[in-house]
Amino acid sequence: MSFTPVSSPDATADVPKAGPREWVALAVLMLPVLLVSVDNTVLAFALPEISAALRPSGAQQLWIIDIYPLILAGLLVSMGSFGDRIGRRRLLLIGATGFAAVSVIAAYAPSAEALIASRAALGFFGAMLMPSTLSLLRNIFLDTEQRRLAIAVWASCFAAGAALGPIVGGFLLEHAWWGSVFLLAVPVLIPLLVLGPVFVPESRDPTPGRIDVVSIALSMLALAPLVFAIKNLANGESVVVTAAFAVVGVVSLVLFVRRQLRRPDPMLDVRLFRVPTFSGAVLVNLLSVVSLVGFLFFVSQHLQLVIGQSPMQAGLSLVPGLGVMVVAGLAVVMLVRWVRPSTVIVSALLLSALGYALVLMLASPTAVAPIVVAFAVLGAGIGAAETLSNDLIVSSVPPEKAGAASAVSETAYEMGAVLGTAVLGSILTASYGADLRVPAGLDQEAAAAARETLGGAHAVADALPAEQAAALLGAAGEAFDSGVTITSGIGMMLMVISALLAARMLTMRAPASR
Repeated sequence: MSFTPVSSPDATADVPKAGPREWVALAVLMLPVLLVSVDNTVLAFALPEISAALRPSGAQQLWIIDIYPLILAGLLVSMGSFGDRIGRRRLLLIGATGFAAVSVIAAYAPSAEALIASRAALGFFGAMLMPSTLSLLRNIFLDTEQRRLAIAVWASCFAAGAALGPIVGGFLLEHAWWGSVFLLAVPVLIPLLVLGPVFVPESRDPTPGRIDVVSIALSMLALAPLVFAIKNLANGESVVVTAAFAVVGVVSLVLFVRRQLRRPDPMLDVRLFRVPTFSGAVLVNLLSVVSLVGFLFFVSQHLQLVIGQSPMQAGLSLVPGLGVMVVAGLAVVMLVRWVRPSTVIVSALLLSALGYALVLMLASPTAVAPIVVAFAVLGAGIGAAETLSNDLIVSSVPPEKAGAASAVSETAYEMGAVLGTAVLGSILTASYGADLRVPAGLDQEAAAAARETLGGAHAVADALPAEQAAALLGAAGEAFDSGVTITSGIGMMLMVISALLAARMLTMRAPASR
């Protein structure tokens, strides 16, 4: 097998460089990216107040959280392809209008059912936002180095949003009611709706095929049930129900792929996955997000429930690592002038593995500094890898197919977020429950609640005498940290596997077309 350095298709083309107008367009396009990233973390902090105000059942509370990513994941590919056909800027502005309007409705939802419906609508309009931003950047920034810098800024906005989510959420919930976390969308999206038509140029596929309703339905039936099955499995729900949804997802995925291969104008050209650079970069995206979200899942709990920080303090503790992630994503644009992108990605993924290794070596139940250092190392690796992998995804396809390619990248993000929480989170939860040694004197119901989650142990401890509560919290912290050790080991292995895949796939030649 022969190997060649990876390079963008337009790396040597004589293309115009972006000017001030294009960089203003980039700033405008970052608004929805920042919003969606903040939205991913801010809702979790509002759940206690939502529960107190709307009194949702346990199932309804899960649906308030889960309905958004289910709808979003199911529609990303369809919306990316739809934007290629009707215009990416048009789809972005439609999505922004709908997202802002529904956010106001969600903020004043009178019941749990109304909030679930609003969250579903937010998923629908949110699916219009993210593929549009990345595909528009692909067509605005034609110069390779400028496009890498633009995508680095795009990826950095995710990190900035993740940092702002806990801080903004904590501030809003201290000074306003739970609906304020939804109203945050309005002041962010209004400038996009005003400035977008002025500075963001329209782009679309010049020869779009017909809208394929069957393919849209199959893509939804493939992605949404798979996401639901993963979440169901992690929550310990019925195996039969989980298997049924998984079968529906897999069968629909097979039918979707077969239909795309047979159509002269497929909604998504699945032959792109025969290009090692494309499929390898998508895998890097998926596994990197699994690693990042899995890390944040246990670190946020450790900081608040083991060390005792407030939500805002925990968010501020993560800011240095997220800052390093932003800097690494921007700095790598200069680095690839001298080093092949594939080499940088492999090195970055191994650096992320080192971040998990530091957790194994340095983790302390009472110290914040080791966590900050470990997250900074992990963030540096993921920031660099994500910037270049996204650039490889959008640059390895023709510009007119940028929307569909961007949707694949976004789908990898969503699936990675689901897997990070569901798989690594469920392993951590299972390990915690198995290792917790409940102090003597607790009744069976209280012991069961303490074993479910670390938060459950704290809730039980609130009703216990001081000495017994201290014993329970000490045992719960030790059990949780033992689970963190196992999860960190798995996260480290995932990053090593991702580096090995990148080393092989990102330097392979694409197979000859037949």
